[in-house]
Amino acid sequence: MSKHLPIKTLINLAEEELEAATKKLGKLQQERNAIEAQLDAIVNYRDEYHVRFTASAQAGTNAQTLRNFQAFVDTLDSAIDQQRALFAAAEQRLDAGKNEWRLRKQKLGSYEVLAARGEAVFAKKTARVEQRDADEHAAKMLRMRAEKA
Repeated sequence: MSKHLPIKTLINLAEEELEAATKKLGKLQQERNAIEAQLDAIVNYRDEYHVRFTASAQAGTNAQTLRNFQAFVDTLDSAIDQQRALFAAAEQRLDAGKNEWRLRKQKLGSYEVLAARGEAVFAKKTARVEQRDADEHAAKMLRMRAEKA
């Protein structure tokens, strides 16, 4: 349909909103992945440190070294807890971003359905007008033939 309908403007706006929501969702996913990678790195470091300390402590260790080890592991555990909190917040932001994206996608789909219905109505109306014009032309031709005869 060549006629520009207001729904087309709404569709264009909804497409822009969907594109913005898609970009935001990508950034939120990257942020979550980065936080998860940091969390994994800290957990792995703590586990490796524990293994190395256990191996070296088998040869013997003193109380001060054991206290230092425990203090450092406590610090790592605290960092892990903080990182887990950051990860949980990033997951929530990502879920909210997914919901926003779904709403934008649904809105665009609704507008597209409305546009399709409008185009169908317009096509049906156009077909009726064309049929009426063809019928009138045929009737005119019959009248002209009847007048000639």
